[in-house]
Amino acid sequence: MPRNRSLMAGALVAVLAVAAAGFGGWYFFIRGDEPPPVNLADAVAAASTATVSAPASGGAATTSTATATAIATESGGGSSSAPAEGDLSGTWTVDAANSFVGYRIDEELARIGSTTAVGRTSDVTGTLEFDGSTITSVDVTADLSTLQSDDDRRDGQLKRQALETNEFPEASFVLTDPIAIEGDPASGEPISATAVGDLTIHGVTNRVELALQGQLVDGRVVVVGSTVIVLADYDIEQPSSIAVLSVSEEGTMEMQLVFVRA
Repeated sequence: MPRNRSLMAGALVAVLAVAAAGFGGWYFFIRGDEPPPVNLADAVAAASTATVSAPASGGAATTSTATATAIATESGGGSSSAPAEGDLSGTWTVDAANSFVGYRIDEELARIGSTTAVGRTSDVTGTLEFDGSTITSVDVTADLSTLQSDDDRRDGQLKRQALETNEFPEASFVLTDPIAIEGDPASGEPISATAVGDLTIHGVTNRVELALQGQLVDGRVVVVGSTVIVLADYDIEQPSSIAVLSVSEEGTMEMQLVFVRA
């Protein structure tokens, strides 16, 4: 009898362990709370309450959104006055503290099912040039080696598989066609545009079109955009492991960029 009780206790422990593992897998992979796709409303709300990080030139950081519009261009040893109110022409730089670039892709996991993997990094640098009516230049670079998702095991695999960020850490977008801006961006109204440029991922460059939305918020330009990426177009092989049954052949590259005056 004691032996039977021991066997029953062992079986109960095993069942509880399997149940706990199942719950853990559900919690980490299919709880359905991955970040939503980028959208302008959320980006504007975040930018409206965010602190502006220090400019790349080493100027002091702004600690209030009310003073964001006071950021003026500075070069050499002297300083210049801020542009006239409503004049957005000039050079703008990425505020990395409030920006990110990332991916979104569907995957099938063993014993868990379908889920959407989302990874993002805020290690983003770049500039935007605006002449008052046209965006003439955009050059943005992201360090993909610091991509983070909801599971560091996935992040570790991407350093060796798929994106292979150990070998190809950087992704970049360079505008090739100027973007004529319709309407008055200084009014603070949302503006939609399409950016045509060269996207480099995994050491491969392709011409792409990015659907963008932008808005001026407290002296900052907030931009969101995304485009579908076919993995094979960038020589990216689908990652594999015991836990991953399949990964979609295409995913979405998405970004939320906040620009401040250089």
